Amino acid sequence: MNLYSILTVVTMAFSIYSFMLIIYILMSWVPAAQESSFGRLLAKLCEPYLGFFRKFIPPIGMIDFSPIIAILLLSFIERGVKIILINLFG
Repeated sequence: MNLYSILTVVTMAFSIYSFMLIIYILMSWVPAAQESSFGRLLAKLCEPYLGFFRKFIPPIGMIDFSPIIAILLLSFIERGVKIILINLFG
């Protein structure tokens, strides 16, 4: 497996998880969607990551800013992983 293939897989994995987070966040506006089997699956996959941020960033009024910070940090983590892989294999 060459570097390009590894970077493609890493990019895809982070993109899929980011989209899962966004879908889970949007599903919070529709309570019935969260109670579906798909909603419960997304909760099992996304809530551990989002829960970490909710411990430190309380909601302001009715708005929870922790998912925004979580997605931004996920983007930075992706860039860091790519830089490490490029330095290791490049």
